[in-house]
Amino acid sequence: MDISRKDFVEALAGGSTLLLFGCGGGGGYGGGGGMTQTSSCGATIAGNHGHELTVAVADLDSTTAKTYDIQGSNTTHTHTVTFSPAQLQQLKAGTVVTVTSTASPIDGHTHSVAESCVIY
Repeated sequence: MDISRKDFVEALAGGSTLLLFGCGGGGGYGGGGGMTQTSSCGATIAGNHGHELTVAVADLDSTTAKTYDIQGSNTTHTHTVTFSPAQLQQLKAGTVVTVTSTASPIDGHTHSVAESCVIY
């Protein structure tokens, strides 16, 4: 399943525009201050019923596979997803990477997870 970065960001923002900015230093006009862009990652989880995935931007430089628990706070079961070092590099380059979760120990269902990162 391929998803464009635009479709992914729109899904995260619920169809509205998502701006990834934080406050910069300084102040006032001409004071050298301004908006500072902030790197971040986000996921779209198909068939989601409370699962959450947080990938730290620092993890994108890992030379080993990274596995994340996506249980979230509103579910009674867990899944994990794993990103290879090559997939982490794809995320760092701005590519949407889709992986399949492990099966639920309750009923065997899985989730397709599309992760994307915006790096500045």
